[in-house]
Amino acid sequence: MMTCAVGAEIPLKSEVAASGWRLAFSRPGFVTAKNDQPNCPLPTGTFVRTASHSIGHVKGQDGVQLAAQLKNLLAEKHPDRVFDQLHLWPRDRLPIGKFGFEPEIDEVSKLVADQVLETLSGNALQCQSANQVADPGTAVLDIVLVDPNDWFIGWHVAGRSASQEETMHWPSRWPGGIQPVDPHYEPISRAYFKAAEAMAWSGFPFQRDDLAVEVGSAPGGACGRLLEEGLRVIGIDPAEMDPRIAGHPKFTHHRARAGDLPRRTFRDVKWLLADSNVKPEKTLTTIHHIVTHRDCSIEGMLLTLKLGNYNTAEHLPKWLQTIQQWKPKQVRVRQLARNRCEVCCAIRL
Repeated sequence: MMTCAVGAEIPLKSEVAASGWRLAFSRPGFVTAKNDQPNCPLPTGTFVRTASHSIGHVKGQDGVQLAAQLKNLLAEKHPDRVFDQLHLWPRDRLPIGKFGFEPEIDEVSKLVADQVLETLSGNALQCQSANQVADPGTAVLDIVLVDPNDWFIGWHVAGRSASQEETMHWPSRWPGGIQPVDPHYEPISRAYFKAAEAMAWSGFPFQRDDLAVEVGSAPGGACGRLLEEGLRVIGIDPAEMDPRIAGHPKFTHHRARAGDLPRRTFRDVKWLLADSNVKPEKTLTTIHHIVTHRDCSIEGMLLTLKLGNYNTAEHLPKWLQTIQQWKPKQVRVRQLARNRCEVCCAIRL
């Protein structure tokens, strides 16, 4: 069973079907699929936010009754397994951003999690609280509230591949694939959360006093996260920055478009972020002129590609071909939990 953003089901289904999965039950933001191969790894893809081995589902009107059904289901399907963590969350009910909707562990989920802990603790669960960040290699019991009275049950092991660095496992360790963030101050915009998630997911080794540049920086949400981590930041945007960012001693603002600046502006830049409200082709053209310059010393980039609608996801291979012209060491693409109808590309040069 998999979760995704509402609207991303079609490209998700296309991705997993190409990997040999047969599609089954689905709802907006929630997809299940079957595979006859023994010990088949969980499906992965750009639009898969979470993936779990399905155990079954329970349905009813009373939380106590549902928790008892869950206990019986686990006793039947996994009688000897004890789970290290409980992750319990609702499927997305709306497209991200519509009426201000953001993915989160809501109050209903917290109440249900308390009931599940009370029912399973000392039996199938050995954790004291729900929705904690899981340690790599731990077994996680996943419960998706497809509806408040319809729970789909699964499990996964935190961390997808032993060959990857631990930091690259973050989405499988976060409850519902949603990064818990505790800002040091009130974020200027939601771009703060997008940058925080992208930085963690990428596994890039950001260090204090590294020089980073953001293309499309106003009003300063992502810059705020970079500054919070101790980086020196150049913001490029014709619009004004929030005064809290503009006045920061480690921040420099170029009030212009990236394509209009001399290439020496990017000298000594180690990290580049771009999140401009333009078509992906324009973003990639702008970045191409930067990274192919002889003085470029950029090591990693986090590029947000705006899809506009999910039908344009079919153009992702073409955009990735453009990125391959830069001879990257690694390219990874994911629709982050905080992304709207867009994807994030993490590129190591």
